[in-house]
Amino acid sequence: MQRRSFLKKASLGAVAGSAVLAAPAVADENPKINWKMTSSYGPSLPPLFSTSELFVKMIDEATGGNFNIRLYPGGEIVPAFEVMDAVGDGTVECGQTASYYYYGKDPSFCFDTAVPFGLNTRQMFSWMYNGDGMKLMRELFATRNIVNFPFGNTGTQMGGWYRKEIKKVEDLNGLKMRTAGFAGEVLARMGVVPQQIPAGDIYPSLEKGTLDAVEFVGPADDEALGLQKVAKYYYYPGWWEGSAQVSLYVNDEAYENLPKQYQSLIETATRAAGTNLTAKYDVENPEALRRLIADGAVLKAFPREVMDASFEASQEVYKEFCHKDEGFKKIYDNYMEFRDNVVPWFRVAEGSYDNYLGIALANKRK
Repeated sequence: MQRRSFLKKASLGAVAGSAVLAAPAVADENPKINWKMTSSYGPSLPPLFSTSELFVKMIDEATGGNFNIRLYPGGEIVPAFEVMDAVGDGTVECGQTASYYYYGKDPSFCFDTAVPFGLNTRQMFSWMYNGDGMKLMRELFATRNIVNFPFGNTGTQMGGWYRKEIKKVEDLNGLKMRTAGFAGEVLARMGVVPQQIPAGDIYPSLEKGTLDAVEFVGPADDEALGLQKVAKYYYYPGWWEGSAQVSLYVNDEAYENLPKQYQSLIETATRAAGTNLTAKYDVENPEALRRLIADGAVLKAFPREVMDASFEASQEVYKEFCHKDEGFKKIYDNYMEFRDNVVPWFRVAEGSYDNYLGIALANKRK
């Protein structure tokens, strides 16, 4: 009896002792680290900003609070369109943004978000993770002292809000339009006057007539900004954004100084939070579109003439950029070869299924 009691106490003592010895090792492996994170977005755009909120929450919980990232909305530390510089120069350790905002620095950055008549959401995900997308983008962002991570996708976006109908290509001439990235370059060839302004300035600019048209994201975000109150015609599709990938930028030096498990956690959390972003848009956009139409929005498809002219203008711009920039051409060739290979499959499978189901459901409601 005494022997059994002794063995039991000895065993418990060994366990307790091992726990005490292990504690410093665990602390060493998960050091206390505090980062700052900025975003191009804010609480007025819940799907986008909540993705960053979810990301920092995941990081905090997974490390027991040891890896703390303080999130700042766009404009609090740096302006919305200066996230790339802020991360690259170490003003903040990481940031949420869309890479096509930095078209002026290098048009190649647009491939990380969206380019005209490019990949849809699933295709973009595949190119990044199972094609050459991540490799090519990492090479590009390394020139800015940044390690990039895909951080979700909005899905195919809308073509925007217009004060007047767009019946032919000539109706675009002189149109002052808020747009971003590559789309502005292509639309300019068709007579549009593109302007890139942050989300908070879109409504007053459209209301005052400084803008004639606005494209932002889609129904959920557009409704949140109240765009239906100042423009009537809501066009689709946003041919310049068959998908729109959001990114997390991490300063390369800050990233290299992280323990390996923290590096791995960033990749895991960006994938999880990013998947949630796409899911939120797929849930919220249908209901938001119904409300917008009920509120007076006139939903219209771009005429085929406009779509064809847009496609041709896109090909001209691509040709020019490939001719003068070998780095752009390298990414373009890879991206478009991937697109051309997967689109026929999507047309056979997903496209035919979606088209049939849409027609069948429309007939059922009659």
